[in-house]
Amino acid sequence: MAERTEGATQVFVDHRELLFAIVYNILGSVADTEDVLQETWLSWTGRARRTPPEAITNPRAYLVRIGVNHALARRAAIIRRRETYVGPWLPEPLLDEAAPEDSADRTLRTESVSLALLVVLESLTPLERAVFVLNEVFGYAHTEIAEVIDRSPAAVRQLAHRAREHVHARRPLYRARPRVRRQATERFVEAALGGDIGALMEILAPDVTVWTDGGGKGPAGLRPVRGRDKAARLFAGYAARRGSGLDIRYRRVNGDDSAVLFAGESPYAVMVMDLTPDGERVSDVYIVTNPEKLARVRRDGETGEVGETGEVGETGEVGETGEVGETEEEHA
Repeated sequence: MAERTEGATQVFVDHRELLFAIVYNILGSVADTEDVLQETWLSWTGRARRTPPEAITNPRAYLVRIGVNHALARRAAIIRRRETYVGPWLPEPLLDEAAPEDSADRTLRTESVSLALLVVLESLTPLERAVFVLNEVFGYAHTEIAEVIDRSPAAVRQLAHRAREHVHARRPLYRARPRVRRQATERFVEAALGGDIGALMEILAPDVTVWTDGGGKGPAGLRPVRGRDKAARLFAGYAARRGSGLDIRYRRVNGDDSAVLFAGESPYAVMVMDLTPDGERVSDVYIVTNPEKLARVRRDGETGEVGETGEVGETGEVGETGEVGETEEEHA
């Protein structure tokens, strides 16, 4: 029996990062994802105690099915929690610092969709979101998804069509190249946190929206700030805070170059920018200050893959990391 459990545990470990990536994209929360993975492991090892692992011909498919269904159950709990959440709710940022640079785990971790797309996915039903993630992000066929969520292929196709239409209506088909995104991110951060209002007004789109998620525990507004003038005034406050010791590190967050702000050794905010289709201006800014969502952010956690740290105005060229392909957002 012990050998069975040990063998089942190894199979789970072999697929853990795939499960993490799928479940995180369905839930948008690292903490909830870890809980779901624990539930998945318990379900998997419980099955192994009754049936030899080798009797399951496709353990990957079986584990994905368990994980997705646990995630769908957890999704309902997350929706209930959001009903009493203070202010705008944003997904928990996933920083690309959890795995060594050359590991397969790192590749799977960065398979998550962007923070901006995760925000759009929040408006889908749980089943639509699961189908979209499995189909658009991980390339599962409709027939495979039907087995995972226990629906007919025809029902899955309908769910996929509705989800795709909804996402495409809210996300542009074009996505700026990684170098363009890096340069725009640096320009924005230098202007916003350096107090250069003129440069800030040039890079912000007229209808820019700033979303701040503090959850009632970190600095944030109770509703999104819309419009260039209001956004500029908001960032003037961040620039003032910068003068009293706020430090900036450039990291990859959900696959995109972003800024992580620290007050001393403690994370203060994660800032993620979304660009207009031409890549010239910032259309949305997502700022997470809720300390619970920043609990996994470490000042010394950078792996050198994004760029140099330092003061605003001293950034220079962001360190080259190679093209981080045009990922799932290309479909959105």
